[in-house]
Amino acid sequence: MPVFGFFLSTFQHKSKLQRTRFKVLKCRHQCKRREDDDPSADLAREPPTVTRAMATEVESWTSAPQTDGVFSLEKEQGADEGLYDDLNEAEANGNWTPQEKALHEARLKAKAKRRLRKSSSRDSTRDSLSEPLSGEPGTDPHSPKGKTHSNDRKSRTGKGRGLPKKGGAGGKGVWGAAGMVYEMEEPDSKDPNYDESAQGDTIYATVVPELEEGELEKAVNPIVQEYFEHGDTREVEMLLKELNLGPRKYEFSSLALSLSLEGKASHRELTSRLLSDLIGKVLTESDMARAFHKTLQELPDLILDTPEAPQMLGQFIARAIADHALPMNFLNRYKGKVDCDHARAALDRASVLLSMKREMVRLDNVWGVGGGQRPVKHLIKEMNLLLKEYLVSGELSEAEHCLRDLEVPHFHHELVYEAIVMVLESNGETAIQMMVKLLQAFWKSGLITLDQMNRGFQRVYDELPEICLDVPLAHSIMEAFVDVCYQEAVITAQLRDACPSRGRKRFVSEGDGGIVKN
Repeated sequence: MPVFGFFLSTFQHKSKLQRTRFKVLKCRHQCKRREDDDPSADLAREPPTVTRAMATEVESWTSAPQTDGVFSLEKEQGADEGLYDDLNEAEANGNWTPQEKALHEARLKAKAKRRLRKSSSRDSTRDSLSEPLSGEPGTDPHSPKGKTHSNDRKSRTGKGRGLPKKGGAGGKGVWGAAGMVYEMEEPDSKDPNYDESAQGDTIYATVVPELEEGELEKAVNPIVQEYFEHGDTREVEMLLKELNLGPRKYEFSSLALSLSLEGKASHRELTSRLLSDLIGKVLTESDMARAFHKTLQELPDLILDTPEAPQMLGQFIARAIADHALPMNFLNRYKGKVDCDHARAALDRASVLLSMKREMVRLDNVWGVGGGQRPVKHLIKEMNLLLKEYLVSGELSEAEHCLRDLEVPHFHHELVYEAIVMVLESNGETAIQMMVKLLQAFWKSGLITLDQMNRGFQRVYDELPEICLDVPLAHSIMEAFVDVCYQEAVITAQLRDACPSRGRKRFVSEGDGGIVKN
């Protein structure tokens, strides 16, 4: 752009000089014609200074050096100014023609306009405080309108005061006016240029949707069933915290109660412990009260699968009140307000159990003691009572039910051992036949496994010498019992062959020295 401006300025000045040359030649031609007509009069009227000035301009124009089609701007301007000085001098003498006077006035007006335009450009340059003056070093004299830089923000239309736009605060790449202080702004997450990684530490949180009514039962049932196997309340607490149960937390307790009513006594004991441990951590007393209220309303349906559901639920209520899982006034809320007979029976059962205790202590034995937690002597005593009742009544189903209630499948070899010892201590074939029938029933139902059966018989084999001290005929009775068990497919042939036998002893004469030979 600066080079283009230079060529444009040169071209404009060249055109101006050509017009001046044409007018000078025209004026000279007119003077020559007057000189031909009346030389004395024309010479008197013609200002010699003007003629000489015009001649000087023409000679400087014709003899001006050219460099690659570009005229020397300094020489042309000097010649033009010299011409103006001569014309001013001629005007002072008052010897101008009308044409020359009009030409001189037009030139003066054009020169005044140029000077005014240059002075306004210099003033705007000083006000912007960003551009040097035209006379200072670094100023390009050929730049248009006297500008020193092409990147300034002054108005280029020649209008206005020549100040930068918006006080220097506008334009591309400008952050505001000089001296402006910006306050710290909080980043907006909706900003398209928002960068999470540039905002410091980012915290990610897992949002778990709230479980719907149909999904809650599917999620809770496996948790309760697994808890019946491992019995760890902390694991259940951790799993429940991962689920978003929302306002239906009480439904977990209701489902656990329903599942435990269909299970064993040990399951009900585990359920009571679980409800007691979850209070204050996952569940509240109000949640527990809502769960028992819902279970009381469902008793007509639960009694179809579990006829003893009202009594069991009453025991649950008493245990929960004793463990401070339910509020103390829970039973008082239902006095005179219950129409269902089953719900009334459950509440009466809970009231009786609580009234039996002078002080509010934990009803630890309301469900009995679990099989794995019972002492060995207690289990042995229960099995002896089971066998004696069977020998008296002969009911296999009752014996099987009692053995299942003990919940000690790993200790069933003790039942086999006690049954064989009871046969050895009894006299008669009746005990042998009944015990064989009992063991056969347990074997076929899978209640006693092969390993438990072998361990029970092997224990009797090992202790048979000691048993013979109390029962001299133990060997013969044992052999007969083993043969019957083998015939009824209760034991294997290998176990039958392992039975020890007592050999016959024969004393020889005194001549043999009292040696006993087998």
